[in-house]
Amino acid sequence: MKKVLLYSAFALGTLTMSTGCGDNFLMLTPVSSTSEATLSDATGVDYLLTGAYSTLNSMLSSAGGMGEASLTNWVWGDIVGADANKGSTASDQPDLTQLETWNWSTANGYIKNRWDAVYESVKRCNAVISLATKLGDALPNGAEVIAQAKFLKGFWMYEGIRIYGPAIPYVTVEDYEANTDPQVSNVDESGNYVYIWDKVAQDLIDAANGLPETWPEGQYGRATKWQAKAVLAKLYLNWSSPYDGSAGYGTGNKWTEVAGILDDIIANGKDAKGTKYQLADTYDALWNYETSDWTGESVFDVQFTFNGTTSQTNSPHHTNATEFSGALGYGGWGFYQPTYEFVNSHIVDANGLPLSFAEYTAHKPLTAVGTPDTDLSVFTDPRLDVSAGRFGVPYLDWGTPDNVSAYIRDYGNGGMYFNKKGHSWKAERAGAATTHPVSTAINYHIIRFAEILLMRAECYYQEGNYAKVIEIVNQIRARAAKGFVAADETTVGSYALEVFDNKGAKVSTTAGAAANYRIGLYPASYANAAQAREALEREYRLEFGMEGHRWFDIARWGKAADVLNAFAKAESQYLGKYVNTYSPSWVNFPIPQSEVQTAQGRFVQTAAWK
Repeated sequence: MKKVLLYSAFALGTLTMSTGCGDNFLMLTPVSSTSEATLSDATGVDYLLTGAYSTLNSMLSSAGGMGEASLTNWVWGDIVGADANKGSTASDQPDLTQLETWNWSTANGYIKNRWDAVYESVKRCNAVISLATKLGDALPNGAEVIAQAKFLKGFWMYEGIRIYGPAIPYVTVEDYEANTDPQVSNVDESGNYVYIWDKVAQDLIDAANGLPETWPEGQYGRATKWQAKAVLAKLYLNWSSPYDGSAGYGTGNKWTEVAGILDDIIANGKDAKGTKYQLADTYDALWNYETSDWTGESVFDVQFTFNGTTSQTNSPHHTNATEFSGALGYGGWGFYQPTYEFVNSHIVDANGLPLSFAEYTAHKPLTAVGTPDTDLSVFTDPRLDVSAGRFGVPYLDWGTPDNVSAYIRDYGNGGMYFNKKGHSWKAERAGAATTHPVSTAINYHIIRFAEILLMRAECYYQEGNYAKVIEIVNQIRARAAKGFVAADETTVGSYALEVFDNKGAKVSTTAGAAANYRIGLYPASYANAAQAREALEREYRLEFGMEGHRWFDIARWGKAADVLNAFAKAESQYLGKYVNTYSPSWVNFPIPQSEVQTAQGRFVQTAAWK
């Protein structure tokens, strides 16, 4: 078991800050247990920087207790994006039900809490930059400190853009210094939206120029040059992507810049320990507490250690809400269940290639409604059982689930599956009675090298180089073929794992797999525009399933409405709650209505939500 400090030297609880909002816009005044005098020197800067880093653990009182501020984005990417059902019961957490069924209002509490988390984080970063700048030469590492704060600020503002759109307030250090409750508008004097892409990009550019490539042992959680470049690439990718052609989206045309940054990262980037970026040996190793960290695939990790004392610390999802309700693991509240459609999307043909949407949604569910029996004979991509828990397949090292009532609160509301990535292993619990059961030593991977590669493939697609798209997709698939879930002594049946090359020839067979896994590479004939695009988009989903990516990807591609409305039709065969229609204009969430009201005219609601 690894023994590391949370965020390296940044232990939670060092700095106490209030995150409650009053009647004033962005009223997030920090209250420190440390004296004002202490916060005026180098020690104060360290305290403030600690507070800024701690937001990566989403430990903000304004963010609620259900994980709406969690950087796993399990609410936003997975539940809204249809990789996951809300789970639990129909009446539990009505604001989350609104998000799940695309029926939210501008007064939704989850939307408000995430907004508070973004701007509290930005406030903390501005406080660091302000004090470090004022100290000047009295702070020997001042430039490095400021670069770290600019990275965190740029990252959180990027998260704000992804959720609320680019017409949101950009709070400068000068704004903060003039008034810690800054009255920043999102429109200019003529009432036109002010898009903040360039301001956020500059923060990340400054961060990349001022940050080191690596840090000494014990400080691996600090920001690096390569992390800043990776977030900048994602920002540019969003700025350039189609969306719906409105609201400031798709206007950047930064494809050349994105490609250049990604080429630099691929050729020269290294993780916190100095290991050149590479894919981890196996896919499943990324969520094994003994092998998950610093494999070379960790571009931007939130670092955890196995020593949390509450459900909100040292757990990627930051709450026991996402634990399923049975005896395996901790026994939590049963939220966040993979959808039938997501699970079936992993069914493959005899060559190990994905089925079409029409084919896999017409296929019967791999686990029938109301039964504990799962069909393990169907060919499936091995990543399925790393991403989702299902009956008959070992769940980490906790055993093999085999009883519906013991693990799922309401299968008529949440379906037959349970989430798996990021959860603690039984072996971690040895001799740790005082540690909260959801705590884990597994880092959360915000950006993996696999995403860097697929983003580069997306650039190649824009360049018309479809052969390179397929080459990169096959690189990801070849790695996926190396890992799978093994059968244990309680598993009924054992199936052969088969791997095929791009000519359809079997190259390996491994006995002892828990299901009938098969994965193949795309043939060279796929190197045309339509097939390359389909292969790329499918690989994004399979590779990053249940990692909070899905809604952000399909929204960025301008396909959210088509994808989600098709999903609703398929999923409603089993769960009757999917009756609403997703609008093509919903490429972002609304600015919380309470913020619009308290801004007293300084805010204009985003176009889709007026």
